Amino acid sequence: MYRTLITIVVVAFLPSIALAQEDAQDIRLVVQVTVDGLRADLLQRYQDSFSHGGFHRFMERGVWYTNAHHMHANTETIVGHATLATGAHPSEHGMIGNAWLDRVTGHLGYGIEDSEHPLLPVPGFGGKGQQIDPSQAIAQAGGRSPRNLLATTFGDELFKTNNGRSKILGISGKDRSAVAMAGHFGDAFWFSTSTGAFETSEYYFNSYPDWVTEWNSQRPADVAIGTLWELSTPKESYLLAENDDRPYEVDLKGFGRVFPHRYGTPEDGLYYTQVLLTPLGDELTARFAETAVHAEGLGQDAFTDYLSVSFSAVDAVNHLFGPSSLENEEIMRRLDQTLEQFFAFLDQEIGAEHILYVLSADHGMPEMPEFMAEMGLSTARNYNGALKDALNANLAAEFGIQDAILQFFRPYIYLDRQAIAAAGLDKRAIERSIVDDLESRDGIAIAMPRNPFPEQIGDFLEGPIRRNFHPQRSGDIYVAQAPYSFLFEAGAVAVMHGSPWRYDTHVPIMFSGPGIEPQVVSRQVSTVDVAITLSNLLGTTIPSSAAGQILDEVVR
Repeated sequence: MYRTLITIVVVAFLPSIALAQEDAQDIRLVVQVTVDGLRADLLQRYQDSFSHGGFHRFMERGVWYTNAHHMHANTETIVGHATLATGAHPSEHGMIGNAWLDRVTGHLGYGIEDSEHPLLPVPGFGGKGQQIDPSQAIAQAGGRSPRNLLATTFGDELFKTNNGRSKILGISGKDRSAVAMAGHFGDAFWFSTSTGAFETSEYYFNSYPDWVTEWNSQRPADVAIGTLWELSTPKESYLLAENDDRPYEVDLKGFGRVFPHRYGTPEDGLYYTQVLLTPLGDELTARFAETAVHAEGLGQDAFTDYLSVSFSAVDAVNHLFGPSSLENEEIMRRLDQTLEQFFAFLDQEIGAEHILYVLSADHGMPEMPEFMAEMGLSTARNYNGALKDALNANLAAEFGIQDAILQFFRPYIYLDRQAIAAAGLDKRAIERSIVDDLESRDGIAIAMPRNPFPEQIGDFLEGPIRRNFHPQRSGDIYVAQAPYSFLFEAGAVAVMHGSPWRYDTHVPIMFSGPGIEPQVVSRQVSTVDVAITLSNLLGTTIPSSAAGQILDEVVR
């Protein structure tokens, strides 16, 4: 088990953190909820169908920031989670994408893979499900850890401030979400789409805690084998009732495009992926988190603990069916119910007066390109592999160089710098050719090199692209698709976020807890504001690279 603890000289010790805000003096647990792929406007679209104690806990009894945005360009899962956790931009926390090219090895690498800390085998579980997540599919190593995260998180600073007495825990349906939010000092668990168990790695544990082993031994993810995912209320009660069978939606190995959706079996290879993208996946995540809270004694002493729970089903549904599908409306209704039950459990277990809740999202989501085209917008689909081949062919014809592009994993093109130099070619001329080629294609908005061309300086996208840039990890050219156009790998993913456009950057930020006055705030705020606000409220050191501003409505 990997841990590095720094010896701290303590001048004066208090039994709990000294807080400036009287109402925050007895916060025993910070609960940070992240809804993967929750575009902010969906809360307003569906709010009339929500229960009183789920999302409405924030909308009616908390501070609700309706104009919150990520400020970076590559709106992917690990990028957004790391930003929420650290309060830093990707240029500083280093997670510039779910994956990037390792210039030393020449291979694409998954952002949290770590060969030195392999996955901890779950007793009694085996199997290898089919992987439809392109980022995880490229992982070379079986291990997972936060070692590539270059900044401290709020959880890290809370742990340090309380001299290791705070418990820090990250739980999610996805490994990269749990790892980013748990930070360097916390523990992380995530749902395995290979086995249906919640797993971890040797970075965190040498063996599973008894409560995790007991949870997994019940095999709760198997409850849906051979059953149906059905609508929870009559179809006519849904705003999007007619959006249930569109030709551009994905039928995931017999799961279907129309309600009811039929679960397969583990032998099919995609059963546990089907679990993850349905209400059952979010329900399992919440129930596992409840078990963790009770077993680990979170919120039961004077030292504030931290629990991050990231729900993954909204994002998974969006990728296959789109955010304006009947499946999206149903998954949002069901997540609201899951949150209501989860919050009720926490309130009873710890006491609502002792809990600070915060809710946000790692990114938004575009509509299906075909859906927007039906309404009259010009859209296109482009695929990394096909573009790379076409660009390399054009460069060979123009400059006489083969495979000048080493890799194109959206959004970055990585050039073979050594080959270009060895051929005596001007790298800037190569970049100019690629940029002109890409920007002439339907569905591409901009292709911006590390050193932008004069006409690109001051562009609306220059700032977000720069905030996404890390010199050792980012590629040579950043490529952004046109609004509502598709740019990703060919495969099961039918719609993909990851753009700098507002539908991908726009996410909710909500706080609820003792002393927080209900209000709706429409001024623009940023996701980098969350961590520094938590640090100010709880009296911790500010995370190392935090770039945001304190949200006054929360701390005053």
